[in-house]
Amino acid sequence: MNDDSARDAAWVAEIFAELRSAIGSVVIGQDEAVRLSFATLLSSGHSLYEGVPGLAKTLLVRALASTLGIRFGRIQCTPDLMPSDIIGTPILVDGEFRFRPGPLFTDLLLVDEINRAPAKTQTALLEAMQERAATVDGRSYPLGEWFTVLATQNPIEQEGTYPLPEAELDRFLFKIKIDYPSAEEEVRILATHHARPTPLLKTQALLGTADVARARTIVEATLAREEILGYAVALVRATREHPAIAVGASPRAALWMVRAAKAIAGLEGRNFVLPEDVQAVIRPALRHRVVLEPAAEVEGMSPDDALEEVVRSVPVPH
Repeated sequence: MNDDSARDAAWVAEIFAELRSAIGSVVIGQDEAVRLSFATLLSSGHSLYEGVPGLAKTLLVRALASTLGIRFGRIQCTPDLMPSDIIGTPILVDGEFRFRPGPLFTDLLLVDEINRAPAKTQTALLEAMQERAATVDGRSYPLGEWFTVLATQNPIEQEGTYPLPEAELDRFLFKIKIDYPSAEEEVRILATHHARPTPLLKTQALLGTADVARARTIVEATLAREEILGYAVALVRATREHPAIAVGASPRAALWMVRAAKAIAGLEGRNFVLPEDVQAVIRPALRHRVVLEPAAEVEGMSPDDALEEVVRSVPVPH
């Protein structure tokens, strides 16, 4: 760990502080969601936001795209949404078919109410998230290295929705829970936005793609010692042995958990990963990847409760 890497990590923490301040002027009371959202981008992953309507999930994504100065697209999912509606279609131009890209072809894609999209459309999104490409008429079209899906879903409304398949859930780095703000934060929301029915985005681009690329490179180079890798593996393996968990996390989950921990270390201005960084991401990184036993669900246990027990059961390396 040399001085250059330490300065690089400090720069990542500095730009994150600026982003958090800019987004915080519009989105009030969702600091953890903002942190995990930027960690998603630094890890080249995708994230799923879960929360009831009215908690600024869409506004958060729009503000993030605005501060980063990257292309932004939005898909509003409905039960009749078809793959061609998001990917695009060939059209006849001057006697020949040319591909007209759909909203999928962007940098930061907001997929609103993703669980309302039917199975065929879910499959198209799965390919895009996994391969960063879309297939039309047997031809693959690349989506670009910046392609990131930030999707939302409402946990309480089930009519007209389709459960996300496990394969698609596994492609999300984080499942980010958006909770109600505190009373003080709610007063600030009213004071800031009561004059307009729709909050006005006042954020401006603070970073360009070159800055995001540099931040990603710094995060990739963040040191994760063998003890940290062993700790991540021990946590994942413990989920497979916990009596309340029917299906534990996979090796791919451990890989993404380490990548996410490196991003969290970068946001803290460090060029090395601590056990606390792994603990900080285990719940958002695994809560959608583990399946509880029916008896545990009946007793009111949540995935977060089970993961908390997993964290307590695994010795922390020193």
